[in-house]
Amino acid sequence: MGSRNIKETVPEEDRPREKAKKHGFGNLSTAELLAILLRVGTPGESVVDLCQRILRDNDDKLYLIARKGINNLVKNYHGIGEVKAIEILAALELARRYQQEEFDERFKITSSDDAYKYLRTRMEHLDHEEIMVVLLNHAKQVEECVRISSGGTAMTVADIKMILRPAIERLSSGIILAHNHPSDNPKPSVQDDRLTERVHEACKVMDIQLVDHIIVCRGGHYYSYADHGCLM
Repeated sequence: MGSRNIKETVPEEDRPREKAKKHGFGNLSTAELLAILLRVGTPGESVVDLCQRILRDNDDKLYLIARKGINNLVKNYHGIGEVKAIEILAALELARRYQQEEFDERFKITSSDDAYKYLRTRMEHLDHEEIMVVLLNHAKQVEECVRISSGGTAMTVADIKMILRPAIERLSSGIILAHNHPSDNPKPSVQDDRLTERVHEACKVMDIQLVDHIIVCRGGHYYSYADHGCLM
């Protein structure tokens, strides 16, 4: 028995492509949208059923699928080869960048919640730690977001000179330091506290305001040093 083509297993009115053309993409489930990418299921399992299983295995969270990587998808799901895995992950990256675009036009950050909203699309999908610096003008509008370093699952290298360099070059009025915790535990470590202190002192010398240091996690969780009164 060969792979189950969706045309052979699903009534025409319930096929994702036909539903999208007739009713719009907004009326499709996440599994049906993924099914449009995969097109073909496996023996004994329709493409929609396969996509529903992938979602169940990842708590119905697309960012968890994005974290899996090509090899993991190929290894764990019969019917998904390297090409299909690449197509899925490419689509998820496009979705992430689409979401990110709304913050790229002089987004103004006036609170830790604003900062987290801006940073989460850039960091919460990562399976390793990264340090980023958000450059702000005098009106607290974002000028640029710069990746400073990228490390393993537990820590990344923090160089004070590299952190401040973009702000000095752009003559930025302030910065927001940010890094993510792939463990999704927002509690700062001793190393996080020390880094914050060092960056805060260096910013004072350079007359640059350290507006906040945000630890980014998934699911709306974050830690703000400013909110905890650590940047006075």
